[in-house]
Amino acid sequence: MLLNWTPRQSSRHIRNVFFLLALLAGWLTGAPSWAGVVQEVRVQGDRVVVKFDAPVAQASAFMLAGPQRIALDIKGATPGSYAQAGGVVAQIRQGSQGAEGARVVFDLARPAIVTEGTFGKDGRTLTLQLRTVDDASFARAAAERRLSFLPPFTYLQPASRHPYSESITLPKRAPAAALPKVYGDPSRPLVVIDAGHGGHDPGAIGPGGHREKDLTLKNALAIRDALLASGRVRVALTREDDRFLVLQERYGLARKLKADLFISVHCDSAGNPEATGATVYTLSEVASDKEAARLAARENKADIIAGVDLGATNPDISSILIDLTQRETMNASASFARLLGREAQPLIPIKANWHRMASLIVLKAPDMPSVLFETGYISNANDAAFLASNDGQKRIGQTVRKAVEIHFATRVAAR
Repeated sequence: MLLNWTPRQSSRHIRNVFFLLALLAGWLTGAPSWAGVVQEVRVQGDRVVVKFDAPVAQASAFMLAGPQRIALDIKGATPGSYAQAGGVVAQIRQGSQGAEGARVVFDLARPAIVTEGTFGKDGRTLTLQLRTVDDASFARAAAERRLSFLPPFTYLQPASRHPYSESITLPKRAPAAALPKVYGDPSRPLVVIDAGHGGHDPGAIGPGGHREKDLTLKNALAIRDALLASGRVRVALTREDDRFLVLQERYGLARKLKADLFISVHCDSAGNPEATGATVYTLSEVASDKEAARLAARENKADIIAGVDLGATNPDISSILIDLTQRETMNASASFARLLGREAQPLIPIKANWHRMASLIVLKAPDMPSVLFETGYISNANDAAFLASNDGQKRIGQTVRKAVEIHFATRVAAR
């Protein structure tokens, strides 16, 4: 009897297991297959936003030193192609890890760590919060374990058989930020000075406790005073106090004011405490091509180039117009960068190869000459003391004043 009974019971058990599996498969109908493609990676101020075309299983981030990087591993994802760096992120790279998913690597322009990460409700958007730190803090973070981020469980639930809708009142859109005050004679060309970082973003922090956001503001104010004393230009500052602005707002304010020159003021930072000297950055050639393509692809092309409406223009023609305009702007920016470096040599410490090129968001206005002025290394004790001193700030103001005077005098003469 035992030999006849056991097989029948096992068969009944197997049938029950298959039935439960069938129910589970039905319950999971419509659930994601853990194969989301990385649609885009975009740096927005102090955040990194990663979007997928389908939900992913999990993500984790960790810091790597030598050189300083942030790595993001995404399970259930395959790498994409679109990425936009900016701020503390100099470059973004993506690669496949086979069955493990995708890895996104953020090459850092200055030390920064991930403080938190959250998925959107649909599991298709991951937002990482960044915070700039000094080299010692970055090294400590790199030695710690990775941070893991799990998507919400809600999108795994089966679709409801009784869908419903709910209406909510959306909050009113916040009013646009007021344009900054413009100082000086209205007949003069306008220079907009941008003090980097601010608010909850301190920027780099020096060994003596100096914060980049404080030094950039003090030097921006010194530059303003020096330029106004010349009487040759008008001046506006993107910020005159301790407030945070996203990168697009910074050059966006300058474009709304129809500025003739944009100077973003920063302090450099490096793992080597002996690194010293100022540098001047302008937009790279590759960045120009990509930005021109992106601008030309916008649906609303109005006022892209000095008030010219490109909305009805053939996309190929508008792309060429933007590209030509930006190339001319890049030439003007490079010319001013050379002037700034030359005038800085007798006044402030400056690197021998002071003119550099990079894909920096804050320099991407297509019709406004723009430079990023790294006034010195906050990670170097002597440079930091110089930048914090009244004499150092005065010398930086004189440097910019001389370069600006020659820049506009040359342009007037050329016309």
